Amino acid sequence: MNFKTIAATALTLTLPLAATADDWTAYTYSSVSTTSAVKGMTRISERVAAETDGELDITLHLGKTLQIASADITQAVGDGIVDFAADFFFSGNVPIARILNLPMLIENDEEWAAAYAAIEPTLVEAFADQNVVLLGGYRYPEQTIFTTFPVNSLADLDGHKIRVTSPEQGKFVEEFGGAAITLSGSEVPTSLERGVIEGVLTASAGGAKNWHEFLPYNYRFSVNYGNSMIIANADAFEALDPAVQETLRAIVAEEGPATTAAFLVDEDAQKASQSAAGMTLTDAAEGDVDMAAEKLAPFWASWAEENGPEYVEALKVVRDAIGK
Repeated sequence: MNFKTIAATALTLTLPLAATADDWTAYTYSSVSTTSAVKGMTRISERVAAETDGELDITLHLGKTLQIASADITQAVGDGIVDFAADFFFSGNVPIARILNLPMLIENDEEWAAAYAAIEPTLVEAFADQNVVLLGGYRYPEQTIFTTFPVNSLADLDGHKIRVTSPEQGKFVEEFGGAAITLSGSEVPTSLERGVIEGVLTASAGGAKNWHEFLPYNYRFSVNYGNSMIIANADAFEALDPAVQETLRAIVAEEGPATTAAFLVDEDAQKASQSAAGMTLTDAAEGDVDMAAEKLAPFWASWAEENGPEYVEALKVVRDAIGK
């Protein structure tokens, strides 16, 4: 039994399997309606309904309200189980997109913008292979290190269990003697309480916004950036009137960056709030950034070579774009 059959059976009681071209079901990995990510997707849904005069109506479902695992969102959209989604956990289905998440490769906003613009055509093709239209996306602030134990340098990760969201983040943790563990966001609080994990890589305005009570320490070392793709089922998208397609594209092109901007504002607010609540925020130790970049640079090349010529070329495109 394939994924589509399983998911369709599971969702029979919660939504119709065959949505009409103007009545879409949308899904997001985030289960918290107050996050910038969900607010952005909500704005898209509301604007689409208004600006198409109801020709396209999008109903957004929060994470865990449908029986779709976060790691399966790309495939669920490609299979038509849902029509539209915010997809943060795309790495298993579109692994070449993980190039943007390689640790220590992209280090600031300017590098991110240049890298994304350079690699976007490759990403569009890769998602198309999954029967998915890549419409845009948004980015979280830098992923830093939140822990249940004090961290004053990267050496302090040695021997500790850290939750990661990609194999590439896992490589970073392992380089400094830690054990990388992959868990969904919903599993994090319980895992922290039980000692299954002792820390997470996330943003102050991301996971730490919900889990800060379990994480008394934040080492302000930027490991990488995390991003979400905004995607649609290719068949459902092609069934839309061309004018509606263009309206949807234009709205996503505006709301994706607006979501990123909202996250950046919230990042500063959350840092201040978390510090006031007792979290210890520690700046990166002198020398840690240069040392980590030197350690991880060989990994970028080996990662690409292990995955094949297409990845080697994609890495070259990104490195040329950011001058590394």
